[in-house]
Amino acid sequence: MRHEPPVRVLHVVKSLGLGGTEKAMQLLAANLDRSVFAPFVLSAGDGPRRARLKAAGIPVILGGDLYETLLQLKPDVVHLHRAGWPEPELTTPLKRFRPRLVVETNVFGRLDASTGGTVVDMHLLVSPFCLRRLLAHHGPQVDPAKYGVLPNPIDTDLFAACCPGPDLSRRTAVRVSRPDPGKWSRLSFEMLPILARLAPDFVFRVLGATPEFEDFIRTQGLAANVELLPQVESDEELAGLFSRCAAFAHGCDTGESFGMAIAEAMACGLPVVTHPAQGDRDNAHLDLVEHGVTGLVADTAEDYAGALRWLWDNPDEARRMGQAGKAKVAANYRAQLVAENLGSLYLDLLGRR
Repeated sequence: MRHEPPVRVLHVVKSLGLGGTEKAMQLLAANLDRSVFAPFVLSAGDGPRRARLKAAGIPVILGGDLYETLLQLKPDVVHLHRAGWPEPELTTPLKRFRPRLVVETNVFGRLDASTGGTVVDMHLLVSPFCLRRLLAHHGPQVDPAKYGVLPNPIDTDLFAACCPGPDLSRRTAVRVSRPDPGKWSRLSFEMLPILARLAPDFVFRVLGATPEFEDFIRTQGLAANVELLPQVESDEELAGLFSRCAAFAHGCDTGESFGMAIAEAMACGLPVVTHPAQGDRDNAHLDLVEHGVTGLVADTAEDYAGALRWLWDNPDEARRMGQAGKAKVAANYRAQLVAENLGSLYLDLLGRR
């Protein structure tokens, strides 16, 4: 069903930094069908993604008051990109303005049981894991008709074009995250001295090292094995990094509600080594990384080091897992496909209203 003029969609995000939430927003907005939708972005903070949005022809409003922006822009759809918990600074203006449709990408699968949360017409969680956990914890409070899953989009076309595949000729692995202690696991530390005994010539490339990790490398005498890399700002640079590695080494004790860096590495054909997050923490990355299919799942530092060594010693199996991961990401998370599904959802919900 066509809407004339195009449906005005306002994406609301807290910043335009390099994080996964901001990247997902950018890819969704940029890949909406412009013959049907007119996307806009409102952000409280500036960042590198503003230039990418403007290059895609998407107007960006920085630091503006949400209510005043709603009055001036009069969007048909407001799409919030947020953690999921109560944020009255976002929901109060929406309750005053009452756009035709309010959708949220709920990044961490939390329940907003506040009165402000009732303004959201559709809650989109980024993984089936997050939806399962939300229903397990809050089933009686959740209207199933208002909850669904929309995975984070991955620019699989770009990664396929910029990364010919992993370099399986050397014993290399790469780790990518923000330099935030909360994004790390002790496994990423403790497996390294073990790995040095199993494969003394290995190279571990790390983007987003913390001071604690840097100290560990120095005290353990691992400087010859570990390359500490600066943050990259473009997917082209990230693809270039992946093309110089044989495996992706994920490690985060809090887990992943989706696992964007993992999916991007898979889009480049890298097999992944990861581990479960303990207790009731995020474990969506275990939906991405199927043990023995797209990578390996390790429980201990010894298992983790052994998994990397096994991939290096079995390049044909590593290549098979990498190709399976690449196919999985292309089939399920390709940015154009995810944005098309989101656009169809917008139109369906607007039609019902």
